[in-house]
Amino acid sequence: MRRVLALSAPIGMAFIPLGMALGFLVVHAGLDWWWAPVFAAVIYAGSLEFLMVHLAATAAPVAGVALTTFVVNSRHVFYALSFPLQRVKGVAAKLYSTYTLSDEAYAVGVSPAAATWTTRPILFMQLCFHLLWVTGAGLGGLVGEALPIERLEGLDFALTALFIVLAIDAYRQRPDRLTAVVAALCAVAAWLLFPGQMLVCAFAGFAAALMLRLWVQRRAEHA
Repeated sequence: MRRVLALSAPIGMAFIPLGMALGFLVVHAGLDWWWAPVFAAVIYAGSLEFLMVHLAATAAPVAGVALTTFVVNSRHVFYALSFPLQRVKGVAAKLYSTYTLSDEAYAVGVSPAAATWTTRPILFMQLCFHLLWVTGAGLGGLVGEALPIERLEGLDFALTALFIVLAIDAYRQRPDRLTAVVAALCAVAAWLLFPGQMLVCAFAGFAAALMLRLWVQRRAEHA
């Protein structure tokens, strides 16, 4: 458990200020503060939760909410391809691990330091992230309720900043310049060609590029 905490703590502690940003946004949108920990506990998908605040505050149609959820969270389909769910034993454990498969849990779960983790370490890591996220959101909601904030400039960049840090950490663990360049090119191409669906298109293009690269490497090995 100490090894799990040592690996997860640097990322997990970022959940407190990021969760507080979500709590501030919930209160700023006119919702009661307790909606912040509810969103954090039930939805538990950082980027979607920030969008869901606006959708809930404006009473968006259910169809619109469902479509937004599908588009934003479709990246988890690609995460599932390499997340070590096969090392999690038991139906209930697999269900919880799937439910709490966040970007941060994926980054830690596929790292070389977690290569030998089994059911308990993986679930403990995901549970810690889940609880930290709910705690941060609840604190943000309470602080935002007690000290109303009129302007929230910069908080919308908090999630982007966390993803940048995760990307840098992943590159340090597995330095692969070609993969990094391909990922950047896919992101730029999706941004230029499909700005409304950038995330899904970038992931799909990146997955296709990796499959092509693997195919070329295997052909070269058998040549």
